[in-house]
Amino acid sequence: MTTRSAGRLKPRITILAADHERLSTLARAATNTHPDVSAILTEELDRARVVADAKRSHPFVRMGHEVEYRDDTAGAVRKVTLVYPEDADIGQGKISVLTPIGAALIGVGVGESISWETRNGELKRLTVLQVGDAEVA
Repeated sequence: MTTRSAGRLKPRITILAADHERLSTLARAATNTHPDVSAILTEELDRARVVADAKRSHPFVRMGHEVEYRDDTAGAVRKVTLVYPEDADIGQGKISVLTPIGAALIGVGVGESISWETRNGELKRLTVLQVGDAEVA
């Protein structure tokens, strides 16, 4: 199932209940400092299917997990770990959920695609290829 947002189709997303609560708080707190990404994250959270346990679900992008995706615009494949802002380190491939691509990735299932807008207004599309295990601290 997909929904239409700002003229773009978006896949149904899934988010763990614990992540949903923390991300909702983060989105509200970022309203003044990062209003654009806060609005995107809030929109994603509002349309998410919230689950208590991911064990029986189709694999989807979760906080702290490595994700391999294809930039459908450029054709490049990347692996990153989706993290909270305080853990972000682009040099280590850790991207914040409070970035446009991080907010787009959250909850997307393996094999599904989503369009997202860069900070300079460029429209891109990505496809999630694989979701790995949680990062070990």
